[in-house]
Amino acid sequence: MTQSVFAYAVPLWRFPGEGRGLVGKVDEAGRNAAFLAFRDWAPAFAREAIWRRVPVTVFILLAVLLLAGCGGAPRGVTFHPDENPANLSEWGLFTRTAGRLAPHDGMVTYELNTPLFSDYAQKWRTIWMPKGVHATYDPEKWFDFPVGTIVTKTFYYSTPVDAAAPQTSGEVLRVTPATYQTGVSGLGLSHVRLIETRLLVKRASGWVALPYVWNADGSDATLERTGADVPLTLVDGAHRDAFSYTVPNQNQCAGCHAQDFRTRAINPIGLKARHLDRTFAGEGGEINQLRRLVALGYLTGVPGQVPPGNAKWQDEKAGTIGQARAYLDINCSHCHNRVGAARTSGLWLDAKTVDPRMLGMCKPPVAAGRGAGDRPFDVVPGQPDRSILTYRLASTDPGEMMPELGRDLAHGEGLALITRYIATMKGACDAVDGSKRVTAR
Repeated sequence: MTQSVFAYAVPLWRFPGEGRGLVGKVDEAGRNAAFLAFRDWAPAFAREAIWRRVPVTVFILLAVLLLAGCGGAPRGVTFHPDENPANLSEWGLFTRTAGRLAPHDGMVTYELNTPLFSDYAQKWRTIWMPKGVHATYDPEKWFDFPVGTIVTKTFYYSTPVDAAAPQTSGEVLRVTPATYQTGVSGLGLSHVRLIETRLLVKRASGWVALPYVWNADGSDATLERTGADVPLTLVDGAHRDAFSYTVPNQNQCAGCHAQDFRTRAINPIGLKARHLDRTFAGEGGEINQLRRLVALGYLTGVPGQVPPGNAKWQDEKAGTIGQARAYLDINCSHCHNRVGAARTSGLWLDAKTVDPRMLGMCKPPVAAGRGAGDRPFDVVPGQPDRSILTYRLASTDPGEMMPELGRDLAHGEGLALITRYIATMKGACDAVDGSKRVTAR
């Protein structure tokens, strides 16, 4: 928390033989640079003849204004090694000015090949590191980031153009090419409702997740450790869907970000080579993001030849299989991998897995319960309507749906892609006398 600049009333005192000046007690951290500058500058200025012609009250006012101006949000990114500030502004990440939310120096905007679905919310992602440190490349897992790294993800929606107050608009829109913003120079807020900004902060003890919810005028966001529910209506032409956007609590953040059951440590999901290996606008122009991070000194160890990244899930040139595998990887594999929370299901949906059985083909459910929808196998080749995978993606029942967190709506376009993916598969599944033994052919 930012402390008060003065600990007691400002007294007057006299430079020896030189007029009057000011002294005040600053906060214990000694962070009030304006006060220190004034203290050092005042004696020299006092020697000038003008000092004797200007009432001392003018200098009192000047000092108070200088000091008060520094009592608000920091003007640059501020890493808090132990504290969890109540307000997002105390991290010094953004400035809101002229209808734009702008990042501070050193914050790098990035985009993923395929993003995780979050009730059609748009996302602005940034990463910041202290000077002189860098992350280390890994070909498969999340990169190894240094202490002091701050990752931000701001969730927002476009609002109807006739919304009188976008930040409190209950109606929100799906993203379109016309409303998409790269975020490289910040977000234009003229038709935007900010919902939340999630921080992943790398401290000496590891990563910590902090969800901040934006206030009604969009001037700041407050830490909501217990999460929040935001009632909204998604408008798509004449179609309207009422839903509750859920801000996860801190414990729920670990439900996705703890990707290895052996450590249960929180780590970034999207900051992996296969998700970042793409061209994107930013410093240096439209270039590969991995190369940009190297050029900025944020990443080391990147080989000359990087394995191909995941496909973009809407890129038809990638083919249905490439699109679907990328979609399942980002949306499901943080749990559904060999060391993830859903490892015992036997369904592994990460990009590395190639075994058809582990990808769900002809694999009976382990403990899906009613989440199986009376369907026999996770994936039945050529029959999406008999596959558990499509059933769970289509469901909005908390006891059945997958992913379990992060959505209240079904992702129609994603479901259509996975339906198409399963429909193109060849083979059949045979159960023997109702047992679990199956064969694929």
